[in-house]
Amino acid sequence: MAKNSLRKTSKTIFVVINMVIVVLFLLACLSPWLNPAKFWWIGFLGLLIPYFIIILLFSVIFWLIAKPKLALISAVTLLIGWQQISVVLAFHTKNEFEKTKSKNSIRIVDWNVESFNGLSKNKAIRKHIREDIAGTITDLEPDIICLQEFNSTNHSNTETDNIALFAQDYPYYYFSKDYKRSNGVYNSGCIIFSKYPFIDSGRIKYRVAESLIYADVIKGVDTFRIYTTHLQSFKFKKEDYDDIEKIKETDEEMLAASKNIFYKMKLAFKRRGVQAKTVAEAIAKSPYPSIICGDFNDVPNSYTYFHIKKDRQDVFLKKGFGVGRSFIALAPTLRIDYVLPDNNFNIQQFDMVDEGLSDHIMLVTDLSLKK
Repeated sequence: MAKNSLRKTSKTIFVVINMVIVVLFLLACLSPWLNPAKFWWIGFLGLLIPYFIIILLFSVIFWLIAKPKLALISAVTLLIGWQQISVVLAFHTKNEFEKTKSKNSIRIVDWNVESFNGLSKNKAIRKHIREDIAGTITDLEPDIICLQEFNSTNHSNTETDNIALFAQDYPYYYFSKDYKRSNGVYNSGCIIFSKYPFIDSGRIKYRVAESLIYADVIKGVDTFRIYTTHLQSFKFKKEDYDDIEKIKETDEEMLAASKNIFYKMKLAFKRRGVQAKTVAEAIAKSPYPSIICGDFNDVPNSYTYFHIKKDRQDVFLKKGFGVGRSFIALAPTLRIDYVLPDNNFNIQQFDMVDEGLSDHIMLVTDLSLKK
């Protein structure tokens, strides 16, 4: 009798947990339509989707063994959420990236260079980070370079003139100069470098965060527009990462730490909702075939991603494999950097390059315009 009662109670608990995950997953699937500028809570659910998927897959297996009819609940839920599943994983065979470009290809590098700070604590190593980053990029011989958290001074022949690292091979560039320090001598923001000339360039400023910038590039008889941007981050500082460790370790200061992290994340979700709308409206007006790339600071399951991407291609989903983590801190599922060409382009190859020089992984892709 007691055994049957225990079994019935256990089954009820598992069903309740299963249903809670089902409801949360289905709510998270509304993210393409719910702007976090108003519905900020959807941003938190979007971060959890990969974990909901794993739990639902395990629940299908569990119920197939324990009670096959109940497996249908999770299976149908996963089918309903296929749109969300399809942007989390890429299933293409990982081929060696060919350094030699085809004649008509456009090679693009996109990278958040973390203000050339690097990851090493060693001062001697950090001194050479800027040259190492530039060398890693130029060794790939890209045609276009899009960088976020880029900084430089106006003084030539100094260790902080980072434009000079690229200008010889990439004489055409547009720098957003979003943040100015030392009376405008020192600037930081997003930058586009190019081997090919620009016929136009511009900047669309947000209320906060680095701008959306673009350049109209001429290559031969072709003209295309390249955009790059860096959307609102959580702005976590060292003490915030320490707070996250307190939460993990159930430290006695966990409540205060949780509140601090929560409010920073909530604010970032709301601001990105506004910024995503700005980006979507801007790129829809491009008079040329266009590519947008950059650090969106949001996962593929977010309103930000879906609202900007729309019917564009995602080079990782077309040529990548796995979850494509591009930010190396916090969690193994954070793909927050993207290259999204419109359907005027063919995607030839793609790679993610991690040299331990930034908290982001560099994206490199070869595209060609359809004729």
